[in-house]
Amino acid sequence: MTFENEGGGVAAAAARPQSLMFSFLGIYVLGRGVAVYSGSIIDVFARLGVSEEAVRSTLSRMTKRNLLTRHRRGRKAYFGLTPHATQVLEDGRRRVHDTGAANRDWDGTWTAVAFSLPNDQGRTRHDLRSRLTWAGFAPLQGGLWIAPGTKDVTQALATLDLGDAVTVLQSKPMGPTDSADLVRRAFDIDAVAARYQAFLEQWDGGWPQAAGADNLARQILLHTDWLQVIRRDPHLPAEHLPEEWPAIRAEQVFRLLDRKVAPGAARLAADLLDEIEL
Repeated sequence: MTFENEGGGVAAAAARPQSLMFSFLGIYVLGRGVAVYSGSIIDVFARLGVSEEAVRSTLSRMTKRNLLTRHRRGRKAYFGLTPHATQVLEDGRRRVHDTGAANRDWDGTWTAVAFSLPNDQGRTRHDLRSRLTWAGFAPLQGGLWIAPGTKDVTQALATLDLGDAVTVLQSKPMGPTDSADLVRRAFDIDAVAARYQAFLEQWDGGWPQAAGADNLARQILLHTDWLQVIRRDPHLPAEHLPEEWPAIRAEQVFRLLDRKVAPGAARLAADLLDEIEL
């Protein structure tokens, strides 16, 4: 259950169509039990500067990857979510709306995942690391990865068939190691802060020129940029982060702009989207 590692950026050209598609699906399809006509999706993405060819290619690729289902109604093709896509998008929704950018409720515990895989299982090792990164883990040393708080990785690891090659523990540090030391050693705090700062540079002054004047396009671009930031944030304990942590301001900016644009975007989407119930 992963997204590809894609960069952010407010201009549609700076965000791969699949990143924009995930944002669109998360806002307008997730939880609604509908499929959307491909022509409608093309119309939406034209507002983002994405070509019809790129949209059709993205829909085809996501269908092959078991993220979308295709439904025919006469000569029209409608696209809905698979259970796998729903799972991925629900995770993104939780990060956007529920988790928040500051971990102020940390209980002092860490989840540790230790693994050892032979050299001929390089692909499995890559997939494991990708899934751990997505879940907020970082490598402490060798095959030992850690994340703050309690993390249930059962579902993420189930399809990798790791057997006894992986061990998952919940623990607390003991002297001479403390949590501040773990944060410093395992996580690149400067890189996380830089991503939030880049978001602020794009959006803190209001709507960037590259976002255009269309509320629907603005909304999708805003969500895409924000998700690209928070999905790479390990949600570290606030008490071990710098006082002027940019994630706090960045979240305020996102939520303010999202509230401003949501009503107009919803009206445009209602006019544009041709849907069927599933």
